[in-house]
Amino acid sequence: MSSPHDDRFEARAERVGHTVTVDVRAVLADVAGLGSFFTVGTDPAQAADPTWRPMRDLHTDPGPLRERIAHVGRVLGSDDRVAASIAFQGIAALVVSAPLASAVLHGMLPELTAGTLHWRVSASGPWPLWSSSTASTAVVDPDAAADALADALFDEHLAPLIGAVRAQVPISERLMWGSVASSVAGGKRVIGDRHPGVADRAAAVARRLLDLGPLAGTGDLRPPEGHDIGWTFRRRSCCLYYRVPGGGLCGDCVLHRRAPATPA
Repeated sequence: MSSPHDDRFEARAERVGHTVTVDVRAVLADVAGLGSFFTVGTDPAQAADPTWRPMRDLHTDPGPLRERIAHVGRVLGSDDRVAASIAFQGIAALVVSAPLASAVLHGMLPELTAGTLHWRVSASGPWPLWSSSTASTAVVDPDAAADALADALFDEHLAPLIGAVRAQVPISERLMWGSVASSVAGGKRVIGDRHPGVADRAAAVARRLLDLGPLAGTGDLRPPEGHDIGWTFRRRSCCLYYRVPGGGLCGDCVLHRRAPATPA
């Protein structure tokens, strides 16, 4: 299948209704070029490596999250609430970014369930991810793409992960969904910046996604700034990074002076 929005990439596919058979490994390898948060490995040889664990284990085994939060706290010199917020934001960005980029750039959504998407501990930087699945769904229309992303991510990954973090550290659920929304807006910016030809599509998919489920009301869309196309996101909560020594405010933080939102 030729990507409907990026002529430099080609993959073979066969559509049957809403199901698409596509070279998922090639698509994920392509979007990995956007950066570490967009990277999901697909090498089948990794199945023999016992250090990879399915994402669902993070929902039920408190040990890895506890250790990750503690690690982030040591690195940042922060308390548990700040560390939990930043640790969650990093994992959420990993879960969101590759599916978002695949939907925007290639009109398809890889099957990355809590059973087929795997993680393993990394001493530094984001945890690496690996997928054991090569299935996917066609999502060419921007609204359909956003709806499919919501169906694939909210209940399957993000809500259980939020619950697992909050079981360890008392942190606002609204804050955490705000961090998911921030990851969606950040992913949209990176995709549009690297591939200007799909910037409008990225903005349309992300805008629709931010209107759905627990992301609705997490922020405002303002006139575009910097590398943004269409709109810039300003969240209505704070990830607490300003409490890190020398941290300051994130670009989309609610604590910045407010300006009028973009009309819907």
